[in-house]
Amino acid sequence: MSCVADLKIDLVEVCEAAARACAPFVGSGQKDEGDGLAVDAMRARINQVKMKGVVVIGEGAKDEAPALYDSEAVGTGEGIGVDIAVDPIEGTNLFAKDLPGSIVTLAAAPAGSMYQPGSCFYMDKQVYPKAARGKIDPEAPVADRLHQLAKALGKDIREVRVFVLEKPRHKQLLQEIYACGAKVRLATDGDVNGAIQAVLNKGSDALFGIGGTPEGIVTACAARAMGAEMFGRMAPQKDFEIELCKKEGIDTKRIITRDELVTSDDCMFVATGLTSGAYVDHVKVGRDAEGRFMTTDTVVLSSSVGNIRRVITTVHL
Repeated sequence: MSCVADLKIDLVEVCEAAARACAPFVGSGQKDEGDGLAVDAMRARINQVKMKGVVVIGEGAKDEAPALYDSEAVGTGEGIGVDIAVDPIEGTNLFAKDLPGSIVTLAAAPAGSMYQPGSCFYMDKQVYPKAARGKIDPEAPVADRLHQLAKALGKDIREVRVFVLEKPRHKQLLQEIYACGAKVRLATDGDVNGAIQAVLNKGSDALFGIGGTPEGIVTACAARAMGAEMFGRMAPQKDFEIELCKKEGIDTKRIITRDELVTSDDCMFVATGLTSGAYVDHVKVGRDAEGRFMTTDTVVLSSSVGNIRRVITTVHL
């Protein structure tokens, strides 16, 4: 029986193609130009994949091209139905400044298995590694959750490190983390990157805070693939978003579990490094006897494997 995991090589090549296309703009300050190149390369390669794909989480409406937009059909139209969530450049500011943590990322799961967030663009997220699965009360105060995490990991609370986006909305959250003795890894952008650090327990032990809802769905695929833990809660930030959520009946107090965010074990997360990070290296450009080449570093998290698969690819240009 065909499954999403069978597409892993094709989907790795989708992310690699996007990374190679936009890599020349890393550190250029031109994030929009880089993003456009990544989108075009991703679309060209993903439409060669034998699947009936639909972009469930993309970059918005069709008329905002270049973008892989919500509800866009991708793939050849043959084979299995697949929900796709993409972020051609996650951490565009990091990309433009050549700071660590920018990636090309994609998640896939069987058709109909990804959470539909409606008009809520922001989600309050908690992400923990596999060792903490089932051992965290998501509604407990921050200090209690961190002590639960420390116990699950066999660490002193002072050894626990939490990834948090450096945003004004997180002022109180940061105070609570510091107050109980835990450490914080701050970043201006890239909460998928931070969440994967927590999923893999590489550099961060958890992710807390409010970030994009689309990034939350991508993260849920990674968490489920690796047996890690995740919780989300819809957290609209602006007045128009709050009103839209009220009209759509979105409950902003309900905790949404990992298995509600993606309902199938047959899910996959792929990320190719643009700038160096905790679990993938940056795109490298070089020259040898055959000419100019690019080397990409990609991580694949798939429930069919249950561990980390690294793919390092060198392509002569």
